[in-house]
Amino acid sequence: MAEQVQRCAQALGLDAALQAIDKLQGVEDERLAQRRLALQRASYEVSRAQRQYDAVDPANRLVAGSLEKRWNDALAAQSRLEDEIAELMRQRPEALSEETKQTVLALAQDLPRLWDHPETTPDIKKRIMRTVLKEIVVTSEGDSVRFIVHWHGGDHTELRLKRMLTGRHGHVTNAETIELITSLARLQSDARIAATINRLGHRTAHGQAWTAARVCSIRNGRGILAYREGERQERGELTVDEAAAVLNVTHTTVLRLIAQQGLVAKQACRNAPWTIRGADFDEFLATRAEKNPSTRISGQLTLDIQ
Repeated sequence: MAEQVQRCAQALGLDAALQAIDKLQGVEDERLAQRRLALQRASYEVSRAQRQYDAVDPANRLVAGSLEKRWNDALAAQSRLEDEIAELMRQRPEALSEETKQTVLALAQDLPRLWDHPETTPDIKKRIMRTVLKEIVVTSEGDSVRFIVHWHGGDHTELRLKRMLTGRHGHVTNAETIELITSLARLQSDARIAATINRLGHRTAHGQAWTAARVCSIRNGRGILAYREGERQERGELTVDEAAAVLNVTHTTVLRLIAQQGLVAKQACRNAPWTIRGADFDEFLATRAEKNPSTRISGQLTLDIQ
């Protein structure tokens, strides 16, 4: 629909809209002229009825009453026409100056930039659509939906879209985000997962930031189990901090060992925690011990992390 709005607001579309406004103003002028003629006739009838009433003998009550009623009816018709003219004047579109027309046509270049601007809020886009849209007529036809879009100015557009299958919707979480949640679910709680993927710039299908509840909803919908304390240890995996404690070094030193000195570790994604398999850590310790026997830790190379 956004594409249709911008197409309608192109130079040719806006020019057609301006012509339609001029045409509509001409129609309103004709209606006003007809009502004013009718008002002139009604005013004449009021004057004639008043003259007839003034000329009648007051003693002739039957004729006087009839003429008074005719006079009142003429006054009511005159008042009704005056109200109709006032309403037409209120609704009558004002004539556009040449400067205003050129300003409107310039929107053809500015609208796409405004629509795609990062600071353009959904509310502004809705106001733009309400400005150019008159109504949308929707018809269901088999496996498709037919839209007839009526624009202000008289133009219309027909769109046809495939119907959404039962149980599905148009908002689908990015496959990469699903894959990250699946991987991180074996390492972190839902709250930590939400923080990690938010830092990576991932958003929900509705463009919102991730929360623990939203991560939980994705997991439950796909049968992904929540992280359970102790499961990483059962798989024989260490964190950077646990490796640092065994080596009696700092967290930063372990990261440097991973980057430069062959300590094998994995990361589900950037900003995710590093995990080190117990077998890889044992191998790293054994290699260090072979190169420098003084690096043995308490005389034991095999780490028991059960």
